Amino acid sequence: QVQLVESGGGLVQTGGSLRLSCTASGRTFSTLSMGWFRQAPGKEREFVAHITWSTHYADSVKGRFTISRDNAKNTVYLQMNSLKPEDTAVYYCAADINYSGNYYYAKDYEYWGQGTQVTVSS
Repeated sequence: QVQLVESGGGLVQTGGSLRLSCTASGRTFSTLSMGWFRQAPGKEREFVAHITWSTHYADSVKGRFTISRDNAKNTVYLQMNSLKPEDTAVYYCAADINYSGNYYYAKDYEYWGQGTQVTVSS
């Protein structure tokens, strides 16, 4: 079992920044493949970023968002800069304990956090 707790969401103006955190427990964190997803009202959950020993990003956030991890703190971060109203969504972190190279789809992850709301005002 893996427990994930996100924090750091909030309300920000267009062009602003936020940093999301996700702290994991229940498993050796360094072995986990970690991802961030988001879901806007009326839309499907979509991939944002992924990290193992390398990183991957959705095209919509590339150059603006940075995913990182601190294995000593069991935490993965999502630094979000140059935020746009279309980034408004509930952001979820997710963990995959059996990483096999797939990271883009929600079904690739076994554990999910509760989500944190990010709202970008225009």
